Amino acid sequence: MNPFKSPRKSIGDLDADIAAMAIGMAADIALIVDHEGVVSDIAFSNSDLEGRKFDQWIGRRWGETVTKESRDKVAELLAEAATGTATRWRQVNHPSPTGIDMPVRYVALRMSDERILVLGRDLSAMADLQQRLIDAQTTMEREYAKLRHAETRYRLLFQVASEAVVILHVTSRKIVEVNPAAARLLNQDAKALSGRSLKDLIAEGSHDDMNALLGSVGATGRAGATSVLVAGQDLKLEMGASIFRQGNDAHFLLRFGRTDSVAPVEAEDQVRASLLRAISEIPDGFVVTDMDQRIIAANSAFLDLAQLATEEQALGEPLSRWLGRSVDVNVISANLRKQGSLRQFATVINGEFGAREPIELSAVSVSGNDDACLGFAMRPVRSRIDIIGGEPTALPRDASQLTALVGRVTLKDLVRETTDVIERLCIETALKLTGDNRASAAEMLGMSRQSLYSKLRRYGFSDLDSPED
Repeated sequence: MNPFKSPRKSIGDLDADIAAMAIGMAADIALIVDHEGVVSDIAFSNSDLEGRKFDQWIGRRWGETVTKESRDKVAELLAEAATGTATRWRQVNHPSPTGIDMPVRYVALRMSDERILVLGRDLSAMADLQQRLIDAQTTMEREYAKLRHAETRYRLLFQVASEAVVILHVTSRKIVEVNPAAARLLNQDAKALSGRSLKDLIAEGSHDDMNALLGSVGATGRAGATSVLVAGQDLKLEMGASIFRQGNDAHFLLRFGRTDSVAPVEAEDQVRASLLRAISEIPDGFVVTDMDQRIIAANSAFLDLAQLATEEQALGEPLSRWLGRSVDVNVISANLRKQGSLRQFATVINGEFGAREPIELSAVSVSGNDDACLGFAMRPVRSRIDIIGGEPTALPRDASQLTALVGRVTLKDLVRETTDVIERLCIETALKLTGDNRASAAEMLGMSRQSLYSKLRRYGFSDLDSPED
């Protein structure tokens, strides 16, 4: 039965305006097409389609307004409608100036006067939703691949590591995973150890030391170590513990080693560990970078200066992201290459949220084949005021002589003289730091090259060249 045929008496008295309104409500686009497929009239009810320039379709063949692959569908719709049969919905794509085709779902009906009424529903919102779904799926697959590759690397390192490692659940104190080196050291089967309590492996006399270590690490998050005896064996091991979180669960990472064979190494490791702890807790910022000045380690004081929450936010990032201006980084790099170290260089730290902290920076270049690196120590200077006997000692001797003029000249003249001394000293320092590169010195001082040359003439610096135009 034709779904478009119904008793005439039900719609025979339908007003033309009401019919047009009903068509507009049923479709986003309505076309009137003649028997040759030429669009004679068009209307649309979706306000989002006003900018599509549909009025340009009038007088053109409907098939010319669609993409090449959709022309056969248009021909089939018109052919089916011409016979008076009900057509099925077909999706047709219209080219767009933006380069993204506009999908529309059409159905066609023959009218009594040999014209064809074509009704269309805009599928752009659905196509956009589908594209977002595809993009989200692609992103998920890409992230899943990264996780899978990371897990593969972790598994490989865990299996081939020469150090005995045991993964322990924090709450249950049961073994989650054991690497082959730990199984050999404990003289146990790796698969049999999974799921067992750590107490089964440690002699009863070492349980108190073991519990004290795990309790301290779990409470403070700081790694520690203690000596324990292996149950059923005359074997004393050094057990180190640290904590990490995986999802909603926390785990201990336990490292075991023989105390008799690694005592000298452990002593050296303890010294290094103490040094690292001291560096991590000093109030001055400390950063270690590779030779390209990408951060590989940073202490908490630097994180405070840079307004970062965790060290992971800084790792792998260039130090220049937070350190000073571009000219400062160039000066620091040049001095490290030439002299291998830099002392008390005045610059600023630009915080992640816009704060600027003046600092005094010292740096050193550590040579090596595979482990060459750069070290940077940063000391805030915003609140440091060095006053001895009521006179500022930051100025050189000739500047301090200005205090002798107090009471002899006006404050205005005294301030002007002091400003001139400080200005000259700053220019001299900038020229020394930049190797007499006046363009870099001007940038460091935040002034134009012309202003710098004017100051140089004013203070009587010799061997001046005219500034370039």
